[in-house]
Amino acid sequence: MNVIRATPEGSDNLDDGGAMVRIPESQRVRDALENAIVEGLHRPGERLDPARLEQEFGCSRTPVREALQALERSGLVQIRPKQGTYVTELSISELAERFEVMAELEGMAARLSSRQIELEALVALDEAVRECEKHALAGDADGYYYANARFHGIVYDSCGNEYLRQQAHALKRALQPYRRLQLRVPDRMRRSLAEHWRIAEAVRAGDAETAEDAARDHVLVQVREFSQLVRTWRHLSASSE
Repeated sequence: MNVIRATPEGSDNLDDGGAMVRIPESQRVRDALENAIVEGLHRPGERLDPARLEQEFGCSRTPVREALQALERSGLVQIRPKQGTYVTELSISELAERFEVMAELEGMAARLSSRQIELEALVALDEAVRECEKHALAGDADGYYYANARFHGIVYDSCGNEYLRQQAHALKRALQPYRRLQLRVPDRMRRSLAEHWRIAEAVRAGDAETAEDAARDHVLVQVREFSQLVRTWRHLSASSE
């Protein structure tokens, strides 16, 4: 089995200013496990053995435990008392239902944000889109994934409705692995970037109706393209065998 390994004891990365940023080992393990699950290296319903994961990632028990707890909060795994940790099984219809709800939350958050977003958040939103553009041009799906998460997070955090903000973040965490996978669908990053620009421009202009429609459609297109997503998922799973 091919496994994306986390670097023992964490890792140093460069931020945009060239400074060294220490990334916690638990985050490295979580990212690697998330990739492995979404790409089919760990199947839905499969039991994850913490001891084996410690060996695979070359780390202690604590980072593995924290990573699994984070993945449970995102809905990607289920920790069953006295039974173990299992990869969550979601059918395509269940995923589609969640994306449909996500689309409505996205649309509402964008509509509310367009009416009250502050200048600092607008600047951050533009920076996130430009970061997405940089990764899209480079064909870097993983980099795009993180910039995409920042973009949507700024919209949620600017909506002025705390309950909506919390629910949007929670569902986004649950669906991010699948949104991450879809970035590997041919041409999806380019089209996603264009959709981001449309949302950002509407929010900046205070055009609530356009912002809502653009944000909702940005998520709904992923529901419409689920057949392609499934084909990509199966291809990645087959290539890993």
